[in-house]
Amino acid sequence: MQPRNMSMSGVVDLAAVKAAQEAKAKAEQARAESARQGGGGAVSPADLVIDVDEAGFERDVLQRSTEVPVVIDFWAEWCEPCKQLSPLLERLTVEYNGRVLLAKVDVDANQMLMQQFGIQGIPAVFAVVAGQALPLFQGAAGEAQIRQTLDQLVQVGEQRFGLTGLTVDPDAVPGGATPAPAEAAGPYDALLEAAVQALDSGDLAGAVQAYKNVLADDPGNPEAALGLAQAELLQRVQGLDPQQVRKDAADKPRDAAAQIAAADLDLVGGHVEDAFGRLIETVARTAGDDRDTVRVRLLELFEVVGADDPRVVAARRALARALF
Repeated sequence: MQPRNMSMSGVVDLAAVKAAQEAKAKAEQARAESARQGGGGAVSPADLVIDVDEAGFERDVLQRSTEVPVVIDFWAEWCEPCKQLSPLLERLTVEYNGRVLLAKVDVDANQMLMQQFGIQGIPAVFAVVAGQALPLFQGAAGEAQIRQTLDQLVQVGEQRFGLTGLTVDPDAVPGGATPAPAEAAGPYDALLEAAVQALDSGDLAGAVQAYKNVLADDPGNPEAALGLAQAELLQRVQGLDPQQVRKDAADKPRDAAAQIAAADLDLVGGHVEDAFGRLIETVARTAGDDRDTVRVRLLELFEVVGADDPRVVAARRALARALF
């Protein structure tokens, strides 16, 4: 769907898990304890994908990894590659029918976990098997690569740690809760869903138009405004040659168009501060129409990330200093 400047870093040798026998013994002990406490029951397909935070990491990831390999998806709302990888991981997790569990970690809300795993950029995908953390890959990856990785992960879990996975009951209620009554669809739900589907299929022009259709009737719709900013960003970088864009930006530090193109690539790649800093420096170097063009693009990128994001707040202050 978009250019990927974060490539598959190579699947680690999962057979080389350290302290395998010790971890296996601990896993067996934890499974036995769970069984004594009445755990290990059937789960619904929806329970195979969970949101995890720092407070619940030990319970939801480390303890669960004694039953099933847990894949960890480190993501953020502003990360465009994440929006392609995460739905693919979720779909494959459900398809693997209890042989893996997917834990989603929002890095903006869980900075400590990001630091503990030594993550330099997102999306980043790890696994925890019987309490042992394993790096899988960083950046976007294709379905075939992910399937191969999951197959290896399942094999190691079964053969080296005796992890049999989770029993999935399609009729089970997620989390054991009572089903909530269905809510009536809002007036723009169909149009917003059409935009999301267009994005997922790579139809960027269709997504842009769908979001514009919503904003034509409801100019203040926040979901449509955010979606439009993201879709237009992806549309701008589509077909760009990243190497040439970077070279042009390095050779022409005062060229507004060159710096704007590089900033777009920075943001798509998840390098938020780099994108903001590049444009703020360009604002300081330029004047007149060029300066205004760069300023407007920077404000558009703020929309992509979100007004409440602390990086946006800091960049707005820096922009004010550059302008005045």
